[in-house]
Amino acid sequence: MTGSVFGQLFRTTTWGESHGRAVGCVVEGCPSGLTLSESDIQKELDRRRPGGRLASSRKEKDKVEILSGIFENRVTGTPISLLIWNKGVDSKPYEKFKDLFRPGHADYTYFAKYGIRDWRGGGRASGRETVGRVAAGAIAKKILKNFGVSVGGYSKEIAGIKCDTSGGFEENIQRAESNELRCPDETAAKQVEEKVLEAREEGDSVGGIAEIVVRNAPAGLGEPVFNKLDAYLAYAIMSVPAVKGVEIGTGFEVSRMRGSEDNDPISVGKGDIKFETNNAGGILGGISNGEDIVLRAAIKPTPSISKTQKTANYKKMEEEEIEIKGRHDPCIVPRAIPVLEAMTAVVITDCMMMQRLIPRFV
Repeated sequence: MTGSVFGQLFRTTTWGESHGRAVGCVVEGCPSGLTLSESDIQKELDRRRPGGRLASSRKEKDKVEILSGIFENRVTGTPISLLIWNKGVDSKPYEKFKDLFRPGHADYTYFAKYGIRDWRGGGRASGRETVGRVAAGAIAKKILKNFGVSVGGYSKEIAGIKCDTSGGFEENIQRAESNELRCPDETAAKQVEEKVLEAREEGDSVGGIAEIVVRNAPAGLGEPVFNKLDAYLAYAIMSVPAVKGVEIGTGFEVSRMRGSEDNDPISVGKGDIKFETNNAGGILGGISNGEDIVLRAAIKPTPSISKTQKTANYKKMEEEEIEIKGRHDPCIVPRAIPVLEAMTAVVITDCMMMQRLIPRFV
């Protein structure tokens, strides 16, 4: 397995660079017979693409083309190949940086690994790569919907301002999708907008925390020891650009709790085992317990900022200063949420297939 392939039974391969001709993905293992159209995928890509006052000015329609694996709007069982052309490419602003390593970017590490790098944008390390993930995630979401499982996310915190998410899953998702910041708290959203605009005005950026929830995931997903569900989810979420931390359920707060506070009381309701609280985030011993799976991702500030920074010219082996001008998001948390949802949906789909809860034919 290479670094561009994810999954065991439901497998996704993404390809393409930020300023290349196109990006896309190949999905294998999708149950045959599933009804699937370009519109199913397009609606998720539309949620991820740039646009709005608080995002990058790069204009991309991100129109998906299905090249294979679908016949008469039904999955044939063969690899599904998806293509999205890059239309709003402008590489000129990057020419003056081609010999410089941008702070906070993967410029140096890619060069250290391969001895060469694509200096146009972020190349393969760019957030543009996530278009293929979202396309694959749209397919996974369509599969999960057939089994009553849903995945949604929203901004939990941006620029240090916490959002009230006590409204419940459906309400949080509805409110989050009504504003550009994907914040389910209207009061907090206004404060966050001020902080984001302030950072952009100063040539800077802000980070935050996204929360992803899986509803109606069956108990029993995940494998003991080395392929635990929470480990698999953390692996998937940490593979998303700009994510620097992941927590499940109560997360790091458990370090400040007692066992009597953290343990979720167990009860019997209507013939089923239920948990009265969900500090575990829906996962115990690396296996889902039937409650909502709740995870959070810490997302760093966008590294492309126009403030003067110290860096190095690797051709001259001299220190220089750099100011990055161009079309960049002052905060990428809202646009990261569809990507995080996609990776979560891919993991849950893969695990349900491993548990034989999703058949080869639907």
